[in-house]
Amino acid sequence: MRQHLNTVFITTEGAWLRKDGANIVVEVESREVGRVPAHMMGGVVCFGRVGMSPPLMAFCAEEGIAVSFLSEHGKFLARVEGAQSGNVLLRRQQYRLADDPAACAALAGSMIAGKAANQRTVLRRALRDHGDALPPAAHARIDDAQRRLGDAARLAAQATDLDVARGYEGEAANAYFGVFDLLVRRDEAALRFRSRSRRPPLDPPNALLSFLYAMVGHDCRSALETVGLDPQVGFLHRDRAGRAGLALDLMEELRPILADRVALSLLNRGQLSARDFETRDGGAVQLRDDARKVVLTTYQERKRDEITHPFLDEKVTLGLVPHLQARLLARHLRGDLDGYPPFLWK
Repeated sequence: MRQHLNTVFITTEGAWLRKDGANIVVEVESREVGRVPAHMMGGVVCFGRVGMSPPLMAFCAEEGIAVSFLSEHGKFLARVEGAQSGNVLLRRQQYRLADDPAACAALAGSMIAGKAANQRTVLRRALRDHGDALPPAAHARIDDAQRRLGDAARLAAQATDLDVARGYEGEAANAYFGVFDLLVRRDEAALRFRSRSRRPPLDPPNALLSFLYAMVGHDCRSALETVGLDPQVGFLHRDRAGRAGLALDLMEELRPILADRVALSLLNRGQLSARDFETRDGGAVQLRDDARKVVLTTYQERKRDEITHPFLDEKVTLGLVPHLQARLLARHLRGDLDGYPPFLWK
């Protein structure tokens, strides 16, 4: 079993990272503010204007520590990585199946089914935990949406055409995000979720979701590279320059668990308020510096939660799930599994 390594997030503008022996050292204005042993790290994520010494970059590449650079509000910019790992035969099989419409439909259908099923679980947990406090009309809307998500999951799993599977994904998204605002139990008008907006996010919940999705994407890409798969070539998300299609595929079923639930917890527990967000020219909303640190801490804590993997029947932390799903995908591509088993949260 892969060890659950940590990810260090650097959010201070102007920070400088350097190598000292087998340690990663963080300096701000030439003053050391942090030091972590490299053997405990699985990744480094830098936000905004953060610098890194060439010796540290080389060291991270040699040790398999993924280094990602993001804009201050979480948009992916670049990634530093060492030599590609894994069996070239696995990647060749991945490329062959990516060109096979039937194989793409089957894999995409499984991933969409997992995503819709996990979205349904988010709604069902909201009804279980807070259903008595909901107005009857809101309760009915959420209950109807969770039923529609169940239907979408079942139909997507049976789809034999990629476009049909994508259609079920669209239906699931409409059902889920159509009631997402009802899951936010705050009275602040500024924290209301209007509809899903991405580029740019136009309200605080969307800004929070987009930021967390960037974190999940980083973890999924690292997991795929670890098992030797090419994160650029997907089955649900087709090839596009600069887009990690397979990482986006893998994260679909994990968004509700690792991102949506964290976002709702942060908002509903009052850990974030409207003051933690700022609106830029053009209407884009983003997290403030201190709020990003709160989100990252909560995200890391969420990854330490223990669950029983539904397919492997093993106790694991949520942070290991991307790696386990990447291995299951690799086993399917090699022919060891008849199909790809998505992660189904219960």
